[in-house]
Amino acid sequence: MTYGWYGLKDVSQEISLQQANIDSSSPTSQSTLSPTSQSTSSGSSQYTSSGSSQSTDPWTIPARVPITTSFFDAGMCPVNVHWSLGSEHYSADQYDLTRNYDNSPLSEHSDEDSGYFCHHYNETDTKFTEPYDWQFCKEMAVGETYEVKWPHSAAGSCNTPDQYQTPFYDGIFCDESQIYLHNLHKKVGVQAQVFTIVNDEQYYYPDLIKGMIVEGDYGTQITYYTGSTTGKGLSNEKCSKMGPLTWQVDRTCHLISASSFDKMCADMLQQRDDMSGDTYPHSSREIPPRYFTANNQQFAGNARREDGYEHSGFVYAK
Repeated sequence: MTYGWYGLKDVSQEISLQQANIDSSSPTSQSTLSPTSQSTSSGSSQYTSSGSSQSTDPWTIPARVPITTSFFDAGMCPVNVHWSLGSEHYSADQYDLTRNYDNSPLSEHSDEDSGYFCHHYNETDTKFTEPYDWQFCKEMAVGETYEVKWPHSAAGSCNTPDQYQTPFYDGIFCDESQIYLHNLHKKVGVQAQVFTIVNDEQYYYPDLIKGMIVEGDYGTQITYYTGSTTGKGLSNEKCSKMGPLTWQVDRTCHLISASSFDKMCADMLQQRDDMSGDTYPHSSREIPPRYFTANNQQFAGNARREDGYEHSGFVYAK
């Protein structure tokens, strides 16, 4: 018995990809996804199919179950925030477009590592086209799609000046006594939410550094699953060394003001640790083929934020 990607691996039960009859086709040729019942995942698990079935994967002993409560209720706090140009997830009819002039104000060739884009951009509407005078964030543009990720950890320096760290791994492992391989998915998690930036103060939100927005229709369509960390340099050939951890992903693309992002960057630059390396968009990891994806997705159709601004975590309640 050895440790494998998703937990304990029984090498006597190892099967080949051919035996599993795995299809490694592109996202567009696989099953259609919808934001109301399906979405994609990130890290080593980016597709989410409809419904949820009991795991029979012989590589997973025991099956990993993602955290479906708030990370705050699970004893975690946010330890970092960073974002990618385009989404690293894929949600049909929400963020599923490859970059072009219909969904992005920038050239489609300006960043080869951009992810998927939302449907909101409208070149005839000034809130998507009027430039914003960025003071704290770098390399940002109104009208673009960004996926924000908030790593959380039970081993972070929660409620101290050292809570937020760059790189995020530093924040996750501040107290190593809290984390073991067998319970990583219960001690480390990432929230993810996708936005199109607008120059419109109607969409201002003051505390984006604290975590996913769960208010109105924001943060109501959530997919929970276990996967790995993601980031620059990782691919379908070079995998993350850290997993499984819990992902909680909002399947809907939302509008947010440029000033919300700039306020978040200002907050980041006030932290004790130097977070300047996360005040600009990072590249998006390519979406994994189906045989790298988790089979333990769970879905929430309705959620609401209960704890106001008091805590640096967010409560999801059906």
